Amino acid sequence: MMPAHKWLSRDSIGDEVRCYAEIAEDMECDMRFPLPTAGMDLSGQTALVTGATSGLGYRFAKVLALAGAQVAVAGRRQDRLQSVVSEIREAGGTAFALSLDVADAQSLSGAVAEAERELGLITILINNAGMPDAQLATKMPLELIDQVLNVNLRGPFVLAREVAARLILAKQPGRIVNIASMAAFNYAIKGSSLYSITKSAVVRMTEVLAVEWASAHINVNCIAPGSFDTEMLDGMRSRIGDTFIEQFPRKRLGDPAQLDSTLLYLVSSTSDAVTGTVIRVDDGQLPR
Repeated sequence: MMPAHKWLSRDSIGDEVRCYAEIAEDMECDMRFPLPTAGMDLSGQTALVTGATSGLGYRFAKVLALAGAQVAVAGRRQDRLQSVVSEIREAGGTAFALSLDVADAQSLSGAVAEAERELGLITILINNAGMPDAQLATKMPLELIDQVLNVNLRGPFVLAREVAARLILAKQPGRIVNIASMAAFNYAIKGSSLYSITKSAVVRMTEVLAVEWASAHINVNCIAPGSFDTEMLDGMRSRIGDTFIEQFPRKRLGDPAQLDSTLLYLVSSTSDAVTGTVIRVDDGQLPR
């Protein structure tokens, strides 16, 4: 397979447009669907999940594997990577531990290539890795600003283009799901300004890339979770306590399991016509 960076180095945008058109012609769209069309079987698909060693990413990796996908479990913590892979394999799934630091943009192309050597073409990307800032804007050191921008925005964008480039070259459809946050729409707790800004940018990135890759049959969508019971939220709770939970209409945090159906919908054939969409899943916690 030609390296993705060679495809990306084409000088003419016209060449890219013609490439998209060829893909659209090659993919015959059979509009005769069963009733109802609601399949969630991911057999034959290969997924890459970032931030998969804890929290939502951990749940996503296991759910995708149980649905039949091969899963590249990506993250920085080697011991946790191996643990997640072992759990998936013990349940009868196929998984590969991929050491990946989303903040290191230069290494992302090689990481995608490594995952493909082990599992085949990546047809599903879950851009889940993220980090909080946990400081007032005027107090943030430049190093932290760079880290938050790299993890929450630059890395996901680079990964998306790497996966999309290979799909386009192979003339195959794909699914990209970016994980944003309700903080993209509502800034309720001071001390997370850059997190809110980057998650808002992830929403716009989803919409823009969905347009750019629509003719290549690559669906790009986004999930914006509210406050869920995860390791990341544990850090915030240790700083400010749990009183904010009592302000929610249902006075509870979300459980990662409550995102299963949304994730499976967006990566399966059921959502074939859905792209550029952001699904808010917050248990009614925040205003509209």
